[in-house]
Amino acid sequence: MSTTSTTYGARDHARAQAGTVSEAMPAIPASTWPDPPPGIDPAKLVWAETVAGGGYTHKVLARGTELRLTDVEGDACAHLLLFNADQPWERLNVADTVKVQWNAYLGEAMALLSDQARVLATVVTDESGKHDALCGTSTVDENVERYGDGSPQGGSPSGNALFTLAAAKHGLTPRDLPPSLSFFQGVHVEADGGLTFTGSAGPGKSVVLRTELPVVVLIANVAHPLDPRPDYTVTPLRVLARRCDPSTPDSPQWTASPEAQRAFENTADYLTARGIA
Repeated sequence: MSTTSTTYGARDHARAQAGTVSEAMPAIPASTWPDPPPGIDPAKLVWAETVAGGGYTHKVLARGTELRLTDVEGDACAHLLLFNADQPWERLNVADTVKVQWNAYLGEAMALLSDQARVLATVVTDESGKHDALCGTSTVDENVERYGDGSPQGGSPSGNALFTLAAAKHGLTPRDLPPSLSFFQGVHVEADGGLTFTGSAGPGKSVVLRTELPVVVLIANVAHPLDPRPDYTVTPLRVLARRCDPSTPDSPQWTASPEAQRAFENTADYLTARGIA
């Protein structure tokens, strides 16, 4: 029987874990992911991971990467933040994403805008239709009140606590965290301005985003702050990313609206001046 009471025993115990596979873990390299969706070449995968309920993940992605999020069992809630990887003070601006495009609901062809009026990513396909751009993510205090704990190591971690951990791994601090978007748990605005939680579209639904700048991606898979269920309910999220191409003036996302087109033109101007495109 191995023991960790000595340095050699601890080393042998650690090495014995090689090859262990759990439900929630990344595939490294991503090309070894065992079950890619139809039509996706495993050799082009750059990120393949299952994120447990109450877990988080993060990655730097090149411009033109296709990011596929899948609600495996029907109760994932993918809270998302994006930052310009080259200049991380430029970040997702949810308020501008909503108001500039005259649309409070996320869906296909929606541009995810930065605070510099540029496009960080676009929604290419959406099988779910149940998302939220209004509520942000949960806080430690909210989860303590609702579930008794909101710490990242506890049984009901808050999105804000997990984002803080993920951000720190890219040199970002809590002051750098703006309001987030969330996918797979819907919210509807009522006529009186109230918000109604509409839940998920069921298991197996996917959303595909395409990065239009090099980005830092932070994801916290935590219960939605408006979820009325008394228990902390969130199930695994699958994250797959593959090399692809950014949008062009011929892409439907580019011309989805006059406002989106202007944001894409701002993005192209920025990329051209930096010698990226």
